[in-house]
Amino acid sequence: MKFLDEAKIWVKAGDGGDGVIAFRREKYIEFGGPDGGNGGKGGDIIIEAVPGLNTLIDYRYAQHFKARKGGNGAGSDRTGAGSEDVTLKVPVGTVVLDEDKETVLADLTEPGQRSVICTGGDGGHGNAHFKTSTNRAPRRADKGYPGEERWLWLRLKLIADAGLVGLPNAGKSTFLSVASAARPKIADYPFTTLTPQLGVVRLNATEEYVLADIPGLIEGAAEGAGLGTRFLGHVERCAVLLHLIDGSQPDPVRAYETVRGELEEYGGGLVDKPEIIALNKLDAMTPQARASRVKALERATGREVRLISGVTQEGVPGVLRELADTIYRQREAQAEKKGTAA
Repeated sequence: MKFLDEAKIWVKAGDGGDGVIAFRREKYIEFGGPDGGNGGKGGDIIIEAVPGLNTLIDYRYAQHFKARKGGNGAGSDRTGAGSEDVTLKVPVGTVVLDEDKETVLADLTEPGQRSVICTGGDGGHGNAHFKTSTNRAPRRADKGYPGEERWLWLRLKLIADAGLVGLPNAGKSTFLSVASAARPKIADYPFTTLTPQLGVVRLNATEEYVLADIPGLIEGAAEGAGLGTRFLGHVERCAVLLHLIDGSQPDPVRAYETVRGELEEYGGGLVDKPEIIALNKLDAMTPQARASRVKALERATGREVRLISGVTQEGVPGVLRELADTIYRQREAQAEKKGTAA
């Protein structure tokens, strides 16, 4: 299935049904009076997050969705039938934006979460509604009210606990493949990964978390170079970032600063997230190169640098454990913050 994380759609809620003009006409009842019923309500447009979906490909070819009009009223004070709502199913983590791509209408982060995006129009009044003591035979009925309509942007932000960032060929796909059961494409050329990949890391029988591999960034990504920063939205919800750096290259500091610069250009609070720095491809470095490159990185970043090898898995368990501990701390802090706000 093709991965699609953004789609533009047009939605329109149903118009309300029309009210009618009718009069009660029965034998031996000389003045039956007005009995025209009201119109029914038009259907709403609802967007619902459902488990089991991980792409918006369903909205690539079907882009227009319209709810039905409410039923018209009828004589004998009969109200028109209300129309059924139209429910659009999207993956968990979908953000619904207005046409300006900035106004957030809904952020669906939980399975089963629903949001009414367009409300159906109310039905028009029949002439029985307008009967008064001075106007006993009104010949007025209203049309149904129009339903709301709008263009929407659906943007998927994958729900992951930790995110992998780094330059192309930093070894992110290899790391994901040894840390989880995911099997991303691995090759010795840049941009092997063209779409985000997810893997579930299981530390033991009770501890697990979701790790996301984001396609590599290059210098100028914020201006659209390479794959750009299009997929960085998928790590906005992550509790921690694992920054992988290719240890086989001569200038790891520049590689680190390039990615950090692109994260800062993107915004979204990514530079403020907890970050674990790992110098990858330990098996491809000499002891002297390891020492000098770790020292240079720690001096440039002011933080501890981990040495790992995705191929031999040396140092990988320790980093996975540190990621889990950071995730738990972040989730606890968020829960406390929500409790205090409540």
